[in-house]
This record gives sequence, C-alpha cells and structure tokens, in this order.
Amino acid sequence: MRAEPSDLSEMVNQALFGEVFKIIDQRKKWYRIRLAHDDYEGWIDRKQAHLILKDEYNALKSSILPASAAPVDMLAHEDPRQHLTIVQGSLLPHLKNGEIRFGNEMYQAPEMIATEESNKENLIEWAYSYLNAPYLWGGRSPMGIDCSGFTQLVYRMIGTSIPRDASEQAKIGEPLSFIEEAEPGDLAFFDNNEGRIIHVGILLKDNYIIHASGKVRLDRLDQSGIYNAELRDHTHRLRVIKKII
Repeated sequence: MRAEPSDLSEMVNQALFGEVFKIIDQRKKWYRIRLAHDDYEGWIDRKQAHLILKDEYNALKSSILPASAAPVDMLAHEDPRQHLTIVQGSLLPHLKNGEIRFGNEMYQAPEMIATEESNKENLIEWAYSYLNAPYLWGGRSPMGIDCSGFTQLVYRMIGTSIPRDASEQAKIGEPLSFIEEAEPGDLAFFDNNEGRIIHVGILLKDNYIIHASGKVRLDRLDQSGIYNAELRDHTHRLRVIKKII
C-alpha cells in the first residue's frame, strides 16, 4: 500500500492475503483502498486486488478468520501455475475441510494455522516467532516489519484485532501506572519530544521488551524507557503501558 498511486511512492502499509477492503478511489492502474479490519488507507496496484460482491465483503468483515501460522507458506492449487505464496498472519477465507475458496478457485489450506486462543502466553510465543525479522517501514510480515505492524500481527495471531499505528493503538486498553503492574503481553508506548507516540513494543517478564527497531529485538525496559545494552543508552522514552487483554 503506497501513499500515492505510483510505484515510486512511499510504502505506508502492506495488505496481506485474505484481508478485505473497500475501494474508495481509483486511477487507471491503481485502487485507493480502506482495509476493513483497521480502516487503514493507501494505494495498491489493481493487479493485486480480487473484487468480490458486497455480501461476501460484509460476511468476511464481520468474521474472525483463521490465520496462516508459518513465516512463509503456499496455498497449493491443482494447477501449479496458480499456487499462491502467503506469509504469517495472512487470513484464510472460507476455510473448510482443509481447503479455502478464493474467488471461484479452491486451494489446499496450509498445515500450520493459528488457533484463536486469546491469552497472553500464546501471544508471547507468537512475538518470539518474529525475533530478528528485519525492520521495514510499513511492513507487516516476517520478511520485514515495523513496530506497530509487529504488535498488530502478534495480537492477530491470538484472534485479537488492534489498530495499525502506534498512536492509534495507544488509545485502546487500560493504562497502568507502573511497570510493576504490567505483565507479559501488555503494550508499552514511547513518545518523542513533542509528546507524539512514535513507538510500541510488547512487554516480557523480568522487565524485558520485544520490539521492532532495526530488527525485532529484545531489550531492557525501565521507568525511563528502552535501554539498549549494545549502545549503552536509552533509545526510546516511555510514555504509557496499556493492558489490551
């Protein structure tokens, strides 16, 4: 998803397989879309879209769909030319008897599918599955991911939907007064000198945090913020901790 209808424009987000959206504007080769799960907007190449009827859109939008669990997987088709590569967190519409329907075509579903157990123990396991994934502005996959894409996808893997950007994620959940009140799986948010939320990470036990900064990494967290032992310095200033589930 790009800021403008051009291949040269900045990538602002990624739409994963199975996510549905509305077309809110269009150009000759481009659609401006609004994702159903978080209302995020951007431009995509028309060739990346498969159009569906409004009734199917509404049904998929209101459903909690299973997600692909492997970092990279394939939806196998009887015609090898139609195999589809998907990444972790991709949604699997119309899953039934080990197959999914995409348009008028049937594909073999991946073997690794995330369960919808909404608990923090599973959340931490999914967070570790992204460890060392490279940082990519606008990214939402193990091939490249940004800080809020990371937290959004990790929560998706346990069946919980949260907004896309860190500033929007910071508006939900229950604020905690002290780090000591937090538990693994809570979200920590960080601001800049203007007070704007610019970073987010997932708390772990023993005052560690996992977050996307250069790569998905582990660092220490204290009342001041994130302490990077390699740099021997604080890299992000703590603003608030939120309990989401």
